[in-house]
Amino acid sequence: MARAWLDRRHTGESIKHAYRGQTMKTSLALVADIGGTNARYAVCDRNLAAPLLMDSVRQLAVADFPTLVDSARHYLQMTGLPPGAADSGVFAVAGRVDGDQAQITNHPWLISRSATCAALGFDALALINDFTAQALATELLGGKDLVVVGDAQPLPGAADCRTYAVIGPGTGLGVSALLLRDGRSYALETEGGHVGFAASTPEEAAILADLARDYGRVSNERLLSGGGLSNIHRSLSRIGRVGAPELLPPQIIVAGARAGESTCRRAVEVFCEVFGTIAGDLVLTLGAWDGVFLTGGLVPRLLAELQASAFRQRFEAKGRFAAAMARVPTLAVVHPQAGLLGAAAFAVRKPAPR
Repeated sequence: MARAWLDRRHTGESIKHAYRGQTMKTSLALVADIGGTNARYAVCDRNLAAPLLMDSVRQLAVADFPTLVDSARHYLQMTGLPPGAADSGVFAVAGRVDGDQAQITNHPWLISRSATCAALGFDALALINDFTAQALATELLGGKDLVVVGDAQPLPGAADCRTYAVIGPGTGLGVSALLLRDGRSYALETEGGHVGFAASTPEEAAILADLARDYGRVSNERLLSGGGLSNIHRSLSRIGRVGAPELLPPQIIVAGARAGESTCRRAVEVFCEVFGTIAGDLVLTLGAWDGVFLTGGLVPRLLAELQASAFRQRFEAKGRFAAAMARVPTLAVVHPQAGLLGAAAFAVRKPAPR
């Protein structure tokens, strides 16, 4: 039936006919991955082994809508999902969820769970941190969705007790963990991207001092994100007095690096090195000896640069723990919609009441 809607979503009466039965009302959920730049929506069918319906995915710019409700309604209108076809929702949001509310860190949307649930006509709505969703998504990823960065390989088979770190730069920097204990899994909600940045080299100390003049306190996200790559490039330009110290968009910096422009190339190298250091620190903090999932919007785009950089050297450079760190695998997530996949995984685990 879900496929029937997707195949016939533009045919008016056939859509209504597809949902005259009551069974589907407790099968479908609307899932969303809400970041500081884009809102991604899809439909999830909780009765399917692969619950995320990939052909239902749509991406909307958050700047185009005054509220989350307006954005979600636009998705429902553009895809033709009939009223009541989805009885619940799971929205993964790039910000801290505090009781009934969530504030998007890098965008002014303030989201009320109860008000959004009522406005969209759902029986239930869950708000979860976007990197909680990224952590849950790892349980549904296949081999084609992961690329090993470095020489350490993931451990084969299942285990009753494992701990994985999850970290990813995008519009901001997300951090989570997945704990497997006695056949159950738990995803941690954190704001670890806002931990204070610690320089590891004289060059990074100079970048830190430069950024402190702009921001005061400098968090990891000020370097390890899309805006962070822009910050690194501007700081290197200021320190080296090379060109105008303006904030270039990250895609321009990456293109410049690939074209051989020296400051752009060094900015991408520093980004990858800092990424390795912070990911390694996260392993020590969480005891995530079973592996680190590298996710977020920038990882697939910079995968070649990560693999060619000093990412792994910096990841493993933990003094007396260097030998242990060399055995910890780092896995780049290349699934195109990992956040939505994690929201769908949450919907399957926490179905709406009938």
